[in-house]
Amino acid sequence: MDKEKRDELIMSYAPLVKTVVERIAMKLPSHVDREDLINVGVIGLMSALDRYDETRNVRFETYARFRIRGAILDELRSRDVVPRSTRNKDSTLEKAISALRNSLGRHPTEEDVAEYLNIPLDEYYKMLDETRGVSILSQDDLPPNYCERYGSDEVMESVEKNNPLSLITNREQKELLRDAIDSLPEKERTILALYYYEELTLKEIGEVVSLTESRICQIHSQAVLRLRGRLREWKSNGFFT
Repeated sequence: MDKEKRDELIMSYAPLVKTVVERIAMKLPSHVDREDLINVGVIGLMSALDRYDETRNVRFETYARFRIRGAILDELRSRDVVPRSTRNKDSTLEKAISALRNSLGRHPTEEDVAEYLNIPLDEYYKMLDETRGVSILSQDDLPPNYCERYGSDEVMESVEKNNPLSLITNREQKELLRDAIDSLPEKERTILALYYYEELTLKEIGEVVSLTESRICQIHSQAVLRLRGRLREWKSNGFFT
């Protein structure tokens, strides 16, 4: 491919890079520079242009998303943007939410969790903000050789969207997770649906639910903590391997 054609393609797919960055940034601490991630994403796009194989049953845009996201996640891991103290807070929140759900017989409210942790509600919101970057799904989180065995559009799109439901293939497991999602508070279900299935941006979600982007991120983080706690319990009980 000549340089002029390559540059033309890079410019035409630049909005795709920005879209991928925006979706990942929702789960990152606020101090991470999005412009830096866009630069890394462009490198991922260039890699996609070099490595794309037209004979495989994958559209270029899907493959490019996969490569762009992979490059960004590699960069984030190299920076270790989430310190151990933040991971500890994430674990504390997950355990608190799970413990309260089991003792109360329902999903705890934000006030319940803050009271359980003996902290002000504002401090709880701050912890949610700080732990946004802990659980970012990548192809490394899938079973070994998953992408090689199922190298299709659907798998790559599932990885790019970080959609935990799409990555579970066992019907019983999928039904369990659907039930867990259905049991979430309405606002959390709505935001998950708008983010993962409608693929709206934070700004667009904010317009739908009349909330700030920051508040949407907090609600998303809380929903992920609830679901992750349920998945961890099921795994310990032998439902997931």
